Amino acid sequence: MTTPPVPPPGCPAHGSGQRIPLDTPEFAANPHAYYRYMHQLGPTAPVTIAPGVEATLVTDYSAALELLQDPTTFRKDSRRWRALNEGHIRSDSPVLPLLSYRPNCMFTDGAEHVRLRQAITESLARVSNSRLSRIVNQAAQFLINQFSARGSADLLRDYAQQLPLYVFNELFGCPAEIGDRVLFGISGMFDGVNAEQASQVLLEAVGELVALKRAHPGEDITSYLMQHPAQLTDEELAHTLVLLLGAGGEPEGNLIGNAFYTMLTVEEYARNGQFDKALDDTLWRNAPMANYAPHYPVADTDVAGDKVRAGELLLVSFGAANTALADQGADTRGHLAWSAGPHACPSKEPARLIALTGLEALFNALPDVELAVPANSLAWRPGPFNRALASLPVRFGAVTPRPAPAPEPSERHRDQAHPPVASAPVAPQAPGAGKPGRWSSFMRWLTGQ
Repeated sequence: MTTPPVPPPGCPAHGSGQRIPLDTPEFAANPHAYYRYMHQLGPTAPVTIAPGVEATLVTDYSAALELLQDPTTFRKDSRRWRALNEGHIRSDSPVLPLLSYRPNCMFTDGAEHVRLRQAITESLARVSNSRLSRIVNQAAQFLINQFSARGSADLLRDYAQQLPLYVFNELFGCPAEIGDRVLFGISGMFDGVNAEQASQVLLEAVGELVALKRAHPGEDITSYLMQHPAQLTDEELAHTLVLLLGAGGEPEGNLIGNAFYTMLTVEEYARNGQFDKALDDTLWRNAPMANYAPHYPVADTDVAGDKVRAGELLLVSFGAANTALADQGADTRGHLAWSAGPHACPSKEPARLIALTGLEALFNALPDVELAVPANSLAWRPGPFNRALASLPVRFGAVTPRPAPAPEPSERHRDQAHPPVASAPVAPQAPGAGKPGRWSSFMRWLTGQ
């Protein structure tokens, strides 16, 4: 007789037939146990991702791949979300900023999606790998200088979370007074704390950036997007920047943090400097976006035999799909951490280069870095979408901070002298407004001011 699957200890669904919550500390502490339980239920599992927000989670690798590659049956436009349209989702739900419709390539389908995505891919392609590497190394050195003399740090807070934000602000030509609000908005939106306010701060900050770059274009991705033949409107530009800065912030920071965790807990990676291998291992076992890729069926249909209704929220569990194959010893090139199909991550190569360069810069500067606490005592942040550590305390031999390299003159730095145009919207004041923010500090260091 077959033994029925048993939920992991502490799971509220244990023996109750209830949906499995993904926003609990229990799930964050051991998602792989939950994934293995879900696999026994079939290709999908009923879950909740926030109070009152239900979804169907696709956990089977083949089913996930088939869904991601079928844009005709499964659409991305969240205006199809039945529960939201019927008033079942609270307007202040912490997950709404990451699920609500925006006029960018993530939430569009068909020809509109192709137009918006092409603007992104071709604008990103104008940034050379050498330029990107230089920017990452400059930002990495600035951050390392802040803690190298202490002999200890929280690699997550002090380095991994901040590095991609500095890099992306530099790439997008974002002045300090706007960049500080961008950082605040991204952090709050992903943390789900005052997410609605944080999302508004972020949107208004990028709106101001769009207005600035319309008046003073430069050699930056914001200007490249404006110049693209797709002719994005200001609204499309703003929401495209929200997408790119958001994806280039929190998920990229978590990728770097999780990769450090892999490097510091698998001895051969750190000993042999196997950064590529450690990153691939991380993308398999601790993908930074573990459960996302929202889709909505256009009609009642099925996912690998499991019935789903039109307009139902479907999420793809990259974590669960990867876990199943990783346990079978699959080739690490087949993971779904970058998604797949027409909506696969358009910035995969830059994101990978930023992570690898950031890892290498830290280990080159602090070669004896090691965990300051046992690995099994580290806590993982709750949340339905992210796989993210709460902290990553390390210790190392203290090192005298290196002097800042002389910055190369660029159009972007000259742009900083121009104030925002008078018609630009003014964002709400973020906490700590009036004081120099992290981006302001970085720019002063970089330019020697």
